[in-house]
Amino acid sequence: MSSLDVSRGVCALVPGLQHWLENALYVVRIVDAASPRDKDGLRDSRRVLLATEIGHATHRDILITLTDGAPSLVAAANGLPARVAFGMADMGFAFALIAELARPACVPAVGDGASARLMTMASRVSRSDATVLIQGDTGTGKEGMARFLHAQSGRAGHDFIAVNCAALPETMMEAMLFGHRKGSFTGAANASEGLFLAADGGTLLLDEIAELPLALQAKLLRALQEGEVLPVGATHPVPVNVRVVAACNRNLAEEVAAGRFREDLYWRLNVMALELRPLAERRGDIAAIAAAMLLRQQDMGKAGFVWPTAAALDKLAGHAWPGNARELGNVLQRALVLRDGDRIEAGDLHMGFAPQPLRTAAPIVAPASIPVEPIRLRDVARHSKLEAIRTALRETDGHRAAAARKLGISERTLRYRLAEMRELAAA
Repeated sequence: MSSLDVSRGVCALVPGLQHWLENALYVVRIVDAASPRDKDGLRDSRRVLLATEIGHATHRDILITLTDGAPSLVAAANGLPARVAFGMADMGFAFALIAELARPACVPAVGDGASARLMTMASRVSRSDATVLIQGDTGTGKEGMARFLHAQSGRAGHDFIAVNCAALPETMMEAMLFGHRKGSFTGAANASEGLFLAADGGTLLLDEIAELPLALQAKLLRALQEGEVLPVGATHPVPVNVRVVAACNRNLAEEVAAGRFREDLYWRLNVMALELRPLAERRGDIAAIAAAMLLRQQDMGKAGFVWPTAAALDKLAGHAWPGNARELGNVLQRALVLRDGDRIEAGDLHMGFAPQPLRTAAPIVAPASIPVEPIRLRDVARHSKLEAIRTALRETDGHRAAAARKLGISERTLRYRLAEMRELAAA
């Protein structure tokens, strides 16, 4: 957890800020603006001060002002601290903005008490070398959690390598993970160390691990148990020191029960389990994530920072977010581009843009004089499958992972079926 000093003047002016910052994963200390700073190596501690306390501020601090006018944010520059001015109506988003201005890059944006408790547990988990299994829907921040675990661990000085198992070519998975020797297969003109050895000493994130074929799961199990990998074409294993973090947007226990995932590998991965809830179930995080995204998406040097209104925040908090944080990012980016005024209003937030089912051409009715080909059972079966996919996507607002679960297939299989639909539409 990060520490943040808040002056007594700030606490008296906006007493709710301390509670927000504590939910945002900060250890808050109340200090006098004029008191000496604590030193952390070569860096001064960060502080939140009143604008009237600027005489005690450095470029690392955040100055706040209560105003009856429009809210504003001036980024830290030229040795001057950041400045945040806001009124009572914008206090909720201002608190989130202050937290994100001070947040270290490796710490995910949180503002929900339950999320803060999960991150506190993750911080304790990070101190060990235990394998971690992170489960949650697509867009809930599994990679961000993995990066946090790496940054808080003793391996932070070594590489963090993330690989999406669903994106690996199936014929090359083993060579890409464990490496290969020169000439071990057609096209292997040079040797490759593989991702396990590339992450030696550090952390390897295996995202979408349920997509690994069963045969490769057995080899992964041996690598985890023995701490060594056998490159393709090699005769002797190579020792490797890697902390593995596995992530999955499906319930691995259900995958085991269905025979699609090895039970022994499941128990080897599930040493420390972290479950990330959907964004709709952690409303306190919405303002925090929105603040972090708006800070990334805007160039404050050109047009200034665009604030959402309180009504816009209420609309964000009331949405179901089937696409989780990715959907939130898209909604905010659209609002920044399409807004009419100086702020993001509730009317600027266009949500629920689920992908529409692909339209196929209307059936052609053959003239009576031309014999119509008999309907083949194969075509009927294919049509039924594609119609089931369209229905599942409609019912899940276009959320592919949820649609795949509803259909009882993997997300990779769903992508293949969608590609078929595109080919049919284009034919």
